[in-house]
Amino acid sequence: MASLMSNLLEVLGREEKEYRKLLELSESKKTALIKADIETLEDITSREQDVSSVLLNLEHKREKIMDDMSVVLNKPKEELTLQKMIEILNKQPEEQQRLKEIRERLGTTVREVSAANEQNRVLTQQALELVEYDLNLFRSLRQAPETANYDRRAANTGDLLGSSGFDAKQ
Repeated sequence: MASLMSNLLEVLGREEKEYRKLLELSESKKTALIKADIETLEDITSREQDVSSVLLNLEHKREKIMDDMSVVLNKPKEELTLQKMIEILNKQPEEQQRLKEIRERLGTTVREVSAANEQNRVLTQQALELVEYDLNLFRSLRQAPETANYDRRAANTGDLLGSSGFDAKQ
């Protein structure tokens, strides 16, 4: 059980470090979004995918360790959470304290990453809205204005003026 606990603490510590990397990348992404620096965004996205891959591997390791712990403790794996492990370790205060600390740090880091991602989502949405506005503006500049021609029912016919801008005939 002691080796499982040390493995769990190691994996949780590595997860926390990877989430810290993800948080740093999210902060860089925010700056790149504000500056509309596409090349930097591509680089950051690639690095985020690498970190996410590492996190996925660590998550699988953590789940495997928790499965092994559930067998050793004869508890259903669905019931075995970090909070439950902290309660179980009441006779081992040193390991219990280390698990509490890493759980709190990991939780704080994950919440910070989540908040940064939400902020980046809003910035991305605003950037897309700005691009859409610009595209609509450019489209409207290329379109000729409608004439004020009406048919018998007083409905606008929607005829467009010429697109040349001026008449060169003399």
